[in-house]
Amino acid sequence: MADEQEIMCKLESIKEIRNKTLQMEKIKARLKAEFEALESEERHLKEYKQEMDLLLQEKMAHVEELRLIHADINVMENTIKQSENDLNKLLESTRRLHDEYKPLKEHVDALRMTLGLQRLPDLCEEEEKLSLDYFEKQKAEPACHVISKFTGMHLYALCAKRRVGLGTPRSQNGSRMNEERENK
Repeated sequence: MADEQEIMCKLESIKEIRNKTLQMEKIKARLKAEFEALESEERHLKEYKQEMDLLLQEKMAHVEELRLIHADINVMENTIKQSENDLNKLLESTRRLHDEYKPLKEHVDALRMTLGLQRLPDLCEEEEKLSLDYFEKQKAEPACHVISKFTGMHLYALCAKRRVGLGTPRSQNGSRMNEERENK
């Protein structure tokens, strides 16, 4: 009977070994699956990080592009302001010259008439562009009217009215010409 009990003990031990081995195999299979999932997730994480790096590089390229566009906009705004100032100065200078020319021409015409000579032709008769009326005519033509995409300002190339001058107060966006248009 001692042998039987010893055999039963050994069988019980074998049964326990078998159960524990099956349990160990299940855990080993789960461990293997978890390890494969871990490796897969690590690969995905690496891919995600690479994609993130590419997106950040693309973002920085766009940020730089936007910075350059803003710089270009600032340059254009300054150029437009300078051009408006130059235009106003030229218009004022042209008006002053026209104001100087007009009485001088009237005086010369009066002197010529006293001698029986014909009057000299008016500026607008000689060349249309030498008359201030030319500038007034230009306003009606759409080629003169430009709306800046960048600033929204209305520009009138060679189209400002006589009232625009260096002392004219500026409108909110800094344009004397827009204010002129509003005062029409």
